[in-house]
Amino acid sequence: MRVIYRELLNKAKEEEEMMNELTVKQSDFCLFYIETGNASEAYRRAYDAENMKPETVNRRAFDLMENSKIKARIEALRAEHRKEHNITVSDILNKLEDIYSEAMKKGNLSSAVSAVMGQAKVLGFDKQTINLEGDIKPLPTVINVTFSDEPQEENFVKKKSSITFII
Repeated sequence: MRVIYRELLNKAKEEEEMMNELTVKQSDFCLFYIETGNASEAYRRAYDAENMKPETVNRRAFDLMENSKIKARIEALRAEHRKEHNITVSDILNKLEDIYSEAMKKGNLSSAVSAVMGQAKVLGFDKQTINLEGDIKPLPTVINVTFSDEPQEENFVKKKSSITFII
């Protein structure tokens, strides 16, 4: 009994130390990430990102996910979540396989397809990738610059010269 108590006490101390190393917003980010599974959404919820461009939010969320302290906290939260709910990826895949089998027996093809798509999502196969192949050349950029020595008068410019740059 003392060994279990000591382990729990040590775990509580480790979690407290980890929490003290993170700011409140970083800690909130970790919790929101566990909740949503989306780093950008977690960033928007934890930080004042209302006036930020989506690219900025994405970059800052990525930077947070690269932070070793945040990675450790997220992994600790995941482990705690797995232990609390006692569920694994294998459990989820098995349940989806059961759903697929039942759907096929009953002739419910849409449910069967949904189960297969669920398996693909759990395994990470649902990510869309675009591969560009072939001879891909950049398009030329044309910049027209017009110089004038005198001010413009209604649709008339005197001593006008023009240069075209092709990049």
